[in-house]
Amino acid sequence: MSVPAPLQLFVPTFQIEECLAEIRECLEKGWTGLGYKTIDFEEAWKAYTGLPHAHFLNSATVGLHLALHILKRDFGWADGDEIISTPLTFVSSNHAVLYENLKVVFADVDGFLCLDPEDVEKKITPQTRAIMFVGLGGNTGQWSGIVKIARERNLKLILDAAHMSGTRLEGRTPGVEADAIVYSFQAVKNLPTADSGMICFKEERHDVLARQLCWLGINKDTYARTVGQGAYKWKYDVVAPGFKYHGNSVMAAIGLVQLRYLDRDNAYRRQLAAWYDEGFRGHEDKVRPVPVAPGCECSRHLYVVEVAARDDLLMALNDCGIYPGVHYRDNTEYALYGYGRESCPKARRLSESILSLPLHIRLTFADIERAVRAVLTWAKTFN
Repeated sequence: MSVPAPLQLFVPTFQIEECLAEIRECLEKGWTGLGYKTIDFEEAWKAYTGLPHAHFLNSATVGLHLALHILKRDFGWADGDEIISTPLTFVSSNHAVLYENLKVVFADVDGFLCLDPEDVEKKITPQTRAIMFVGLGGNTGQWSGIVKIARERNLKLILDAAHMSGTRLEGRTPGVEADAIVYSFQAVKNLPTADSGMICFKEERHDVLARQLCWLGINKDTYARTVGQGAYKWKYDVVAPGFKYHGNSVMAAIGLVQLRYLDRDNAYRRQLAAWYDEGFRGHEDKVRPVPVAPGCECSRHLYVVEVAARDDLLMALNDCGIYPGVHYRDNTEYALYGYGRESCPKARRLSESILSLPLHIRLTFADIERAVRAVLTWAKTFN
């Protein structure tokens, strides 16, 4: 009897021949760094999202740091000022706060696994400067409630949209109200490259500053000093001690191709999620799928369920060739953020009971049936 193929959590799919054709252009022109395809990708991303600015970076992590660095600099924040964030995220979200000598203050999550506006209100102090909202799995959660708080309290707002490529809220790109939105195009995201990201500032002055800071504070990048100017213009000024955060044309070339298929791929992800929902319907006492917020057309980067004895289930699924994941461990369980332990009881409880089931566009209806059957078989045995 044949052994079923393993069901992996993430398997990215690339339009290989189209990607190679785009990359070939870079190689033929001898321009693989910042400038050639990166500009094309930025323009395509602005057209796709409707956002006014977009700057291509080498990762979303550097985008989060850049957002905080620029906002801190522009608005005169002091070391030790507070940023409210979620404990239920990948650590890069909260590390970015520490990079700027700011303090992470953890607020609890809601049933969508996103920041709970009610607890955010409770965590605001005179030292609070911004809220960082993470759209976990592509979900928008109670975004409008967070926007309302930020406006009323005169707080800056950063949207960590690492999982949100293609998510829409009430038919439009969520986050237009944010001071900065940061997307991830890392290897297993919905729009995969090898690793890269995009930062979209609301204010033009922040976008201009980002472009300088991403190239070591140099006021003219190599592309601007070459293209359309004849001979290479070697002379430039250095306006700030910047970083080497810019993206390159090879990654942007892949991104341009993947963007053409993003809506199609996300639609299929939503279909996969609907098949999971149907399979678990009537069994919510044993397996509770995390819901999508009303009005959210979710990218469905993740399909998360809440179960009892999560770790036992994870091992049982591994034994039958199904490999789920956990998104995420409560960050306050890590020594670095241990000061926040017990401050977010719902996040702590969920961190011990959530499981991300396989979700990628190579899966079939039969694969989803198999995963559902394995989960329910274990749940019945366990209970």
